[in-house]
Amino acid sequence: MDEGGSRIRRRVSVRKRNRPSLESVFAASPATELKHSDEEKDDEEMVAGSRRRKTVDVQPVEIIDSEEDMFGDYDSFAENSFLAQVDDLEQKYLQLPEHRNHATDHANEDLCSESDKHNTLNVTVVGDCTELNIGDHTKNQSRHEDVSIEPEADILYDVPSSQVLFFENLHNSSSDLGGPSTEEKDWNSSFPKTVNEELPVNSREQPQQTVESSSKIRTSSDANRGKSLKDHLKSTMTGNAKAQTPIFSRTKQLKETLLSEEINVAKKTIESSSDDLGPFYSLPSKVRDLYVQFKGIEKLYEWQHTCLTLKSVQERKNLIYSLPTSGGKTLVAEILMLQELLCRRRDVLMILPYVAIVQEKISGLSSFGIELGFFVEEYAGSKGKFPPIKRREKKSLYIATIEKGHSLVNSLIETGRISSLGLVVVDELHMIGEGTRGAILEMTLAKILYTSKTTQIIGMSATLNNVEDLQKFLQAEYYTSQFRPVELKEYLKINDTIYEVNSRAENGMTFSRLLNYKYSDTLKKMDPDHLVALVTEVIPSYSCLVFCPTKKNCENVAEMICKSLSKEYLKHKEKEKQEVIQNLKNVSGGNLCRVLRHTIPFGVAYHHSGLTSDERKLLEEAYSTGVLCLFTCTSTLAAGVNLPARRVILRAPYVAKEFLKRNQYKQMIGRAGRAGIDSVGESILILQEKDKQQIATNLDDIYCFMSGTFFGVQQKVLLKEKSLWEITMESLRYLTEKGLLQKDTMCGSEEEFQNNFHITKLGRASFKGTIDLAYCDILYRDLKKGLEGLMLESLLHLIYLTTPYDMASQCDPDWMIYFRQFNQLSPAEQNVAALVGVSENFIGKKASGQAIRKKVDKNIVNRLYLSFILYTLLKETNIWSVSEKFNMPRGYIQSLLSAAAAFSSCVLHFCEELEEFWVYRALLGELTKKLTYCVKAELIPLMEVTGVLEGRARQLYNAGYKSLTHLANANPEVLIRTIDHLSRRQAKQIVSSAKMLLHEKAEALQEEVEELLRLPSDFPGLVASSTEKA
Repeated sequence: MDEGGSRIRRRVSVRKRNRPSLESVFAASPATELKHSDEEKDDEEMVAGSRRRKTVDVQPVEIIDSEEDMFGDYDSFAENSFLAQVDDLEQKYLQLPEHRNHATDHANEDLCSESDKHNTLNVTVVGDCTELNIGDHTKNQSRHEDVSIEPEADILYDVPSSQVLFFENLHNSSSDLGGPSTEEKDWNSSFPKTVNEELPVNSREQPQQTVESSSKIRTSSDANRGKSLKDHLKSTMTGNAKAQTPIFSRTKQLKETLLSEEINVAKKTIESSSDDLGPFYSLPSKVRDLYVQFKGIEKLYEWQHTCLTLKSVQERKNLIYSLPTSGGKTLVAEILMLQELLCRRRDVLMILPYVAIVQEKISGLSSFGIELGFFVEEYAGSKGKFPPIKRREKKSLYIATIEKGHSLVNSLIETGRISSLGLVVVDELHMIGEGTRGAILEMTLAKILYTSKTTQIIGMSATLNNVEDLQKFLQAEYYTSQFRPVELKEYLKINDTIYEVNSRAENGMTFSRLLNYKYSDTLKKMDPDHLVALVTEVIPSYSCLVFCPTKKNCENVAEMICKSLSKEYLKHKEKEKQEVIQNLKNVSGGNLCRVLRHTIPFGVAYHHSGLTSDERKLLEEAYSTGVLCLFTCTSTLAAGVNLPARRVILRAPYVAKEFLKRNQYKQMIGRAGRAGIDSVGESILILQEKDKQQIATNLDDIYCFMSGTFFGVQQKVLLKEKSLWEITMESLRYLTEKGLLQKDTMCGSEEEFQNNFHITKLGRASFKGTIDLAYCDILYRDLKKGLEGLMLESLLHLIYLTTPYDMASQCDPDWMIYFRQFNQLSPAEQNVAALVGVSENFIGKKASGQAIRKKVDKNIVNRLYLSFILYTLLKETNIWSVSEKFNMPRGYIQSLLSAAAAFSSCVLHFCEELEEFWVYRALLGELTKKLTYCVKAELIPLMEVTGVLEGRARQLYNAGYKSLTHLANANPEVLIRTIDHLSRRQAKQIVSSAKMLLHEKAEALQEEVEELLRLPSDFPGLVASSTEKA
């Protein structure tokens, strides 16, 4: 390209403005050389380079006051600008006579460019269609070549539209200056073109030049000679800055249309209240990374993806889903909970059946809470605040047992905050049909359904029988799948034969194999069920669980198996087994169960509620790591913590004396073949011939509420002789007789259903404390009687008042121990026994076996005996010594302690609602804490951390970690090196739980500070000013 073209390219690259790119541009042919000096030639190029062609018929835009905003990086209109230099040159040439002709040519050029603007490009917008009206372009036939338009030319690619038009104008102006005559304009020959068409290249006609048009132009140029070139160029550049960008390429237009649509969709998404925060099921990708980091889960199962993308789930309808154990149900619930916490910014309640599972879930989700910014709060035993703390910004995940979940829902309803609960997740939903706990769970869900229409309920279970009734009760959708990540094979053993369960077979089972194990006569007598043969097929390489009907049977079977095992089993992980034994001694004050001392070296142990929490935790960890390979256990393990096995053996189809239920059976065998651990799972049920056949086979509002309960759904089946209305009326009479409800006398009608009811103070206290209705009136009388002579010299009287009523009915005292413990009491403490109605004479006669004529309430006597156990335990803080002293299993004593701590918390909330019991409030708060931890005062702060029990708390305290702050700031790697037998996973869980607790306390203090500093809404001056404004 010639020098002029190069200069133009450089100018564009330096001063190009940020506008949408063009797919095609005009490429102007170089102007004919002019016969001037080099200096004049450069000046002309500068003048020509400053011109712009305007577009015609463009809608006016808003005037921009700022010259900088309008022209961006272009030279301003200052004295040293490009236009100022042009003005100087103009004056110079006008003053010199030899250049007047040249100045005339400049004027001609101006006029030509002005007239050319009206003929070059006409852009009109009609609806969605943009038309380009392009006039005929004439060419100088004598001195110039045809000008071609090359859409694909990239010389001036992606330049602003004003510059494209300018370069075309420059070319036409140069053509005008090259000859004595101009092109004749044919105004009637213009034709329309649409934007989707390419501009024709060789379809331009070339009209003949005329002398008349040339003379007219010269005359016009003489008239405009006095006009300032600076003002003219300034006006031209301003117009070009306002010019719209013409589009010349169909491809470019399609791309811009698609981009525009995407932007509009994005704007609508932003403007709408979308809950989508990221690519991982509406959650940020960080959640997916955390699952990989904390749980090693990289990909969801297909059924999990299907369940999470169900229309009912997307619409936040209630959902029940059922899958076999180990199918991954909990992960779906966790993702739904995170969606509620992070996307919808609402609190979540997760209800689990047992305290151990609550603590396990707390440990697992605390790390997520710290990383994602929400609180994980424990509601189990005596832990939990009612009502829960109202958070300013962060939301809370409440993980609760069935009883504590009920209390939590009650407190939220009472304070009008039930709508803040966005989601309730119930694990093991089948427990809704199990006795008292099932009734509490049903009542919890019924209250949520009745009081909050925006709270979603998710229920999950591995075994559900009456799904249709549950769906109707919860107004829920149902999803099920038979997916298991590991195949489970079910077998039955009758005598020496093993049958495989096969639903397609005629009698439900097919022959599999015969047991091939050589038994001695002695061993046959010891092991008639061939347990040793079944167990030794898998251990020690794989794990095995043997479910037994009773706790005593667990211990006996463990000992029997170990007597039959060879000494080779002693060598398997011998060192690790010795560490387990030593750890058990450490957490038990040097004591160790005789059975465990014999069985652990063989890799065998028993597991039931008779163990302490410390013992159970140590044994479970040893089993999980493969140090122990066989557990003999009761059915409670099936619904407890996750302890998988290659083979599960059911010793008999009984739980205690009751025949095994289908859901219990499914729970037990579900422990076989857990994902990521085994490639296959097996279950073997040992049967006798006699068991074979059994295996093969206003008041209206109150009534409306009752109709919505699960009982209301099943009432026709459960009680055919009574209607739901009659049952409702009987229940109201019972509550009224108990003093929990009172009938209003405002309504004068004789018909009972027209009466209104209101809750009494006693009823509200029972509701607040979640007291069993069978005992609420008894508790009130005991507390009232206690005020008459409350003995505060020791804790015995308070302990008696908080001893659970239901455990007293199950107690069978040893009267000699009872009498001995009574005589060891101080006179003041003996007065407590007399105050409640138990005399020394009565206990002495019972101990000596004498007949007693005076009748004494058995429940009071048993309750006092249990309070002796708790009182001794608080003084000695050693379960083993108390167990020996009262001749009771240590597991039972620990269960008593946990139940007393929970009941003490309930009594405290009960008393908070009754002014007459104000004295109990301060006393019971401290007692609850003592019962909860039952350790020395300095260890209590450490035991607040989930997973830290007495033995571990003592280790941490001795290592210098004496407070919650110490643990929250601890390095897990340092903890591993400092604390004996602490795994990396446990260390991380302890630190995460401590951080979570610390954040909760800091948040609570911050809220308290803000509340103290906030101006009260009823401040006198504030009220007066607001009244004046009104």
